[in-house]
Amino acid sequence: MADRLVGKKAPDFTMETALGNGKDFGRVSLSDYRGKWLVLFFYPLDFTFVCPTEIIAFSDQMELFDDLDCEILGVSTDSKFSHRAWINTPRDQNGLGTLNYPLASDIHKTAARDYGVLIEEEGISLRGLFIIDPEGELKYQVVTHNDIGRSVDETIRVLQALQSGGLCAANWKPGQQFVTAR
Repeated sequence: MADRLVGKKAPDFTMETALGNGKDFGRVSLSDYRGKWLVLFFYPLDFTFVCPTEIIAFSDQMELFDDLDCEILGVSTDSKFSHRAWINTPRDQNGLGTLNYPLASDIHKTAARDYGVLIEEEGISLRGLFIIDPEGELKYQVVTHNDIGRSVDETIRVLQALQSGGLCAANWKPGQQFVTAR
């Protein structure tokens, strides 16, 4: 059983990336996001079928994440070269096309293991999504079966709730009242 991560400092990481432009590579560490919110999500494999739907959906909402002072980082155990090839594959051919955030290569499976999403016997990760605050504290995590894509709208709602500083009831949305102690 994985240790509880929510409410603790997020596990540190350093990984190589394929930038969303499909040309360049980079390197990213958790410390690069200090002072900003981060949505860190793991997906199983490049060139699969559910993964591009959510990777593209996050990219398409990047302007809203920017408005919320939040960065996005997608991660799988594939190489940075596989990521770049997938970014350079047209969307109508099961590719990603240009993205508005990088994809990180966890080829050594360290981050997936540290975040508790690695399927050891397969060498791939479950779909894990983590929201990390500007101080590096992990505030939210959800891990699902690999057959189920994530909701970008729900991720945005949760991020807004975390940023609100109030007690947020089920289905809370910005502008609604907070729960008050009785």
